[in-house]
Amino acid sequence: MGSLASERSVVGLAAKDATGVLSPYTYTLRKTGEEDVVVKVLYCGICHTDIHQTKNHLGMSNYPMVPGHEVVGEVIEVGPAVSKFQPGDVVGVGVIVGCCRTCTPCKSDVEQYCNKRIWSYNDVYTDGKPTQGGFASTMIVDQKFAVKIPAGLAPEQAAPLLCAGVTVYSPLKHFGLMAPGLRGAILGLGGVGHMGVKIAKVMGHHVTVISSSDKKKAEAMDHLGADAYLVSSDAAQMAAAADSLDYIIDTVPVFHPLEPYLSLLKLDGKLILLGVINEPLQFVSPMVMLGRKALTGSFIGSMTETQEVLEFCAKKGLTSTIEMVKLDYVNQAIERLERNDVRYRFVVDVAGSKFEP
Repeated sequence: MGSLASERSVVGLAAKDATGVLSPYTYTLRKTGEEDVVVKVLYCGICHTDIHQTKNHLGMSNYPMVPGHEVVGEVIEVGPAVSKFQPGDVVGVGVIVGCCRTCTPCKSDVEQYCNKRIWSYNDVYTDGKPTQGGFASTMIVDQKFAVKIPAGLAPEQAAPLLCAGVTVYSPLKHFGLMAPGLRGAILGLGGVGHMGVKIAKVMGHHVTVISSSDKKKAEAMDHLGADAYLVSSDAAQMAAAADSLDYIIDTVPVFHPLEPYLSLLKLDGKLILLGVINEPLQFVSPMVMLGRKALTGSFIGSMTETQEVLEFCAKKGLTSTIEMVKLDYVNQAIERLERNDVRYRFVVDVAGSKFEP
């Protein structure tokens, strides 16, 4: 199992200030605890939240910060009380790495809603040390917050499922939207949105992609298999689609009006917000009252749901559409992500990159 008593020095790419530029950073991981697994990072996806955090868009960033919360790696060491994993296992680590384990959400197996959740980076662990993410050679995590990557799923393909995939899967499951025949829409065709299309289609839904222009129409319908494409800036198209949808998965991470999309929902339809937006949204109340519509939100998924979505995708042969990059390209990749210039998720080949401390 290796030396459980010693701390280890690792190298990662960290933001040092709110410019968000990442550069090499050497730091020390905590000692391996009784239930900890030490993970050699193989791959890590780049999420839009990494931009929010590294550039302090939410006003809560602490530096130096090693981002990355779609982490796939190989277990290289386990604590003596670890029962779920052994060295050599390929595992995933997502958005959170700790919780209180005693509150109602924790006891209800939805620990992502624990008010004492610990983020995989830009947070403080129970030992008082800052947490650091997956743009690094090694991570250490409690076994509760790691999941097994199914044998039939390529590890680089699994990385985006740990955030983007489960973020879509969880609300579909929770709100009872998994039955075939439903009519749903995905608003925003990025990393989360493209997985929404794929997962909803496999569930047997009629899926519409909603976008502000028609530039992604061919991609949505020919490559991702969407059934329809709706241009939100086209008033005639929007009017024709009124009262037609059971749900809308809203993945847009910037301010946008809600009323045009609420009008598309049927009686008891649901608009589910998934994008992190740092300014208030608004709508007039009759838009939800006259149709008993629901405006709600969802945040990633539980560890149980994360394992479920991995197995679901492996069983159904679903993969994410990714662009692989090395660590020396991460800053350019983040700039491209800000311009929505990626199809549809960057995944960093961490193990195949050179670290220059």
